[in-house]
Amino acid sequence: MDAESLQAAALTSKAWPYEEARKLLKRWPNGKPGGSPMIFETGYGPSGLPHIGTFNEVARTTFVRNAYHELTGGAQTRLIAFSDDMDGLRKVPDNVPNQALLAEHLGKPLTRIPDPFGTHESFAHHNNAMLRSFLDRFGFDYEFLSATDCYTRGRFDDVIRQVLRNWAGVMDVMLPTLREERRQTYSPVLPVSPASGRVLQVPVEVVDAEAGTIAFADEDGAPIEQSALGGMAKLQWKVDWAARWVALGVDYEMAGKDLIDSVVQSGRIARVLGGRPPEGFNYEMFLDEAGEKISKSKGNGLSLDEWLRYGSEESLAFYIYREPKRAKSLHIGVIPRAVDEYLQFRERYAEQPLEQKLGNPVHHIHAGDVPGNKLPLTYGLLLNLVSLPGVGDKETAWRFVQRYAPGTSPESDPELNELIGLAVNYARDFVAPGLQRRAPTEIEEAALRDLDAELARLAPDTPGDEIQNHVFEVGKQHFGKERLREWFGVLYETLLGSSQGPRMGSFIALYGIDNSRRLIGEALGSG
Repeated sequence: MDAESLQAAALTSKAWPYEEARKLLKRWPNGKPGGSPMIFETGYGPSGLPHIGTFNEVARTTFVRNAYHELTGGAQTRLIAFSDDMDGLRKVPDNVPNQALLAEHLGKPLTRIPDPFGTHESFAHHNNAMLRSFLDRFGFDYEFLSATDCYTRGRFDDVIRQVLRNWAGVMDVMLPTLREERRQTYSPVLPVSPASGRVLQVPVEVVDAEAGTIAFADEDGAPIEQSALGGMAKLQWKVDWAARWVALGVDYEMAGKDLIDSVVQSGRIARVLGGRPPEGFNYEMFLDEAGEKISKSKGNGLSLDEWLRYGSEESLAFYIYREPKRAKSLHIGVIPRAVDEYLQFRERYAEQPLEQKLGNPVHHIHAGDVPGNKLPLTYGLLLNLVSLPGVGDKETAWRFVQRYAPGTSPESDPELNELIGLAVNYARDFVAPGLQRRAPTEIEEAALRDLDAELARLAPDTPGDEIQNHVFEVGKQHFGKERLREWFGVLYETLLGSSQGPRMGSFIALYGIDNSRRLIGEALGSG
């Protein structure tokens, strides 16, 4: 597709990344002054390790960034991955070693706390390295920024002075949002104690806004007068968020629905500081299998590694692309469908007109460079195959696959090889343990015998579509057209031990006619 046609179609596309990117066209109709790049940002709290929510936010922001490139014909952009590593550690995480070591340093900035893993300069440096490795693993294009570096190297000094100059205005935004007791101690600026090194939550007095000087009582009650600049203080997080937008010139940042009020308050503070809040939207939160909000403290979420054990990276990107403003379940059970739907959308892409291409999730997942290869099997079909006794490993599964799709191999078809491995993992952990074939009824036995007779007349290499026709005909004879769904349920429950299943013609072609007849024989023998 040529750039001019792409740009014209993107200007009217209803796909959400284009709708978001068009906000930036309205924000800067003639582009940013001096040809400056459009700044996208995602924030990260380094008191924990990167997780699926981190992937979610960076991927969605990247979708919008790529859409903006297409809308503008390639205007310059930057994506900042910002680590809030100047925050004081409030509690010791459950999933790290040497917890007693961390407990000794509660309240200190994360970059001034020893690394419990013993591999980096500080706890934050360790987790920042994990973040960068995580983002690199998925090929994200980003620039990493550390809050500690921004504070200590003076990058935030001017905006801190703005906070001090506009103290009353900032307090007017924040105080109405706080409980009465919190109002008594609230300060937009959090000084770092010169004695303990902790980030203090204490009342602060502005001594000299231009010089950046503040006064406060230290932990032992001693009166302290010191600079708020150069890393000797940090800002309360909502003020910090606004100040970061202003200091870095952020144009776009999205956030979860749970932060709607915070976005509003930080936006108001940004204006008080003489800046402009970024564009963005609030995405809905993920739910667990029971429909409850996923929480790290509850441990009811799905980890990134868990998804990637059973599904591809592209299937995860596909799942999070769709309907970002609707609450969606995120649990193991959604993976097989996400994998197959991704592959279906990818298969359609090449034949779609340009307008439909831009609405296809795979266009955004692959930044317009969509793979054109088609896999000969679905994930669901492979799941049914590798769930059967004696087929639960890649090597055995490949023997069936190569007979079904001659010319394929692990070496020449790495994506198919990966898909088989993912299906083997899923079947072994979640499908095979719960399979239980039921005995057929007398009426069902008669239908199965007729199906067996039909299969006996077919050549071993009969295509799946032709086999499917025979399955349909047997079903019509015994159940009638209106009850064909019931017939397929009989096949799934008596042959596969599941309430759901694949297109039976394709499955029989994959598993083999003789093997499928053996399954029928076993079912009839149990009746």
